[in-house]
Amino acid sequence: MPSRLTVVLSQGQSQNPAKRGLEEDLATALLMEPGIDLSIVPHLYDLTDDHTGMLFLRSVKGDMVVLSWMFARAAHWELDRAGVKGHEGAVLLKPPSDDEDDEPDENGNGHTADGKAAAIGPLNVPNRKIYCLDLRDFDSPQPYLDEIRRIAAETQVETVSIQVGGLIASTRAAGAGLVAPTPLGNPTVQPLDAAQLTQWVQGQPAPGQLARYLDPADRRWHPVIDYSRCTNCMECIDFCLFGVYGVDVAERLVVEQPDNCRKGCPACSRVCPEHAIIFPMHKSPEIAGAPGDAVGGLKIDLSKLFGGGDALDIAVLERDAELVKDGRDAVGMSAGIPKRQVSKPAGPKDDLDKLMDELDSLSL
Repeated sequence: MPSRLTVVLSQGQSQNPAKRGLEEDLATALLMEPGIDLSIVPHLYDLTDDHTGMLFLRSVKGDMVVLSWMFARAAHWELDRAGVKGHEGAVLLKPPSDDEDDEPDENGNGHTADGKAAAIGPLNVPNRKIYCLDLRDFDSPQPYLDEIRRIAAETQVETVSIQVGGLIASTRAAGAGLVAPTPLGNPTVQPLDAAQLTQWVQGQPAPGQLARYLDPADRRWHPVIDYSRCTNCMECIDFCLFGVYGVDVAERLVVEQPDNCRKGCPACSRVCPEHAIIFPMHKSPEIAGAPGDAVGGLKIDLSKLFGGGDALDIAVLERDAELVKDGRDAVGMSAGIPKRQVSKPAGPKDDLDKLMDELDSLSL
């Protein structure tokens, strides 16, 4: 049985006519595309764990293409945060302004081999691929359709080659692993006429169970961790004073209470030495998950921590503003500031340095 590729169209947060038009054009074409199972969900970033759209995404076991209004890197790690895991599928579609690629290092984790701590990487990644496409890159549906067709052909070739090789029991083609399950007991999606399609895309009632993934989703604001960059240094958990971060049983950093985050505040992203914290809806591309290393002075030079590094100054002001809104006192530089200052000449230790040394010496 030929495998079918699951394509998920994640709607924009606004009712912008141009965005809705692109979504409708894509949906119309994809519903008629052979070998494609199409589903539409609200904006990926806004889905809660119990939203029907998220339940559907978790039900997909095979390869998947996700079209969303955010950077591909942000979409991939937002899915990972929500438990929708997979290897990053190679996307050949590039926006016209992309002059150079974001090439990973030899270890594939986006870092250079300069002796720094290695990224901890994601856990429990199934042997399937997730391809993320940014709907902001093109105004026309055609580039996306061409890329989806290429991906569909690529995944089909991989399925056939694996089956011919007789490795079905031990590869990602195991059983029907590449065949997306029928979501939540629904029948296979059938093409809709123009009027039904418009209702579906706009979130209005549509035939069958298709509209169930379009349940209302309130706008959210929370950090997303890029584990291909995160070194588990815990500077963000020290800096954030709102209980957003925690550690799991493996002592890995996690976004434990995402909805504790203060809307619009990206302060912890500014203090991350590896630019591993993403806020997908932030107006600055470097914070919102743009590919490549940090740009625009986002990364903090640890040697300037107490000398007025721009990013740290901004982060402290942002955090203080949220503390005051919460009825708490501003703390400035007195709390949660990374204590290790690389390349700074050693000086006399103050009381804070001594306290930190004592804490380091404890075996907790």
